[in-house]
Amino acid sequence: MVFVESFPPVARADARVLVVGSMPGTASLAVSRYYAHPRNAFWPIMGTLCGFAASAPYDQRLARLTAAGVALWDVLAACERPGSLDAAIDRATARSNDFVAFFAAHPRLRAVACNGGAAHDLFRRRVLPRLVAAGFVTELVALPSTSPANAGRSLAQKREMWRRGLAPLLRAPVQLWHERPRSDPSP
Repeated sequence: MVFVESFPPVARADARVLVVGSMPGTASLAVSRYYAHPRNAFWPIMGTLCGFAASAPYDQRLARLTAAGVALWDVLAACERPGSLDAAIDRATARSNDFVAFFAAHPRLRAVACNGGAAHDLFRRRVLPRLVAAGFVTELVALPSTSPANAGRSLAQKREMWRRGLAPLLRAPVQLWHERPRSDPSP
């Protein structure tokens, strides 16, 4: 088995929603960037929801995301897992991140949005009981995985499900790019 560790969280102190994955995939781990696989739908979806180009430089994408009130992290801090599939995570070796400390440092968090079923299951089983015991209450939003391994839904379907789940939680929800009114081209 291969031992892998996740990244530090990306968050501003005024974050309103925390998007969690299970554990970064091999493409992300290789470059130390969230959602780095070129076919992962995360950046195209969040770009549409938060008003930035999915192809923008990574630092700019993170800045736009955090400006919209979104934080990023993973449920697991470390685990043994060959490859990138969530199903390959050795649950006996899985160690969760410290969400009690994260919530204490981010008092405006209103919700945790789980990117995929594995993240939702891991968060619900391993993290939520500790948060509740520490006095933190949060909305838990289950969203479809943006991973290319989740081929059962189209990008448009995933985007719509993410829009419905996150739009009420974003700091300044923006219209989807294709819904923005066009400016009048007349002089």
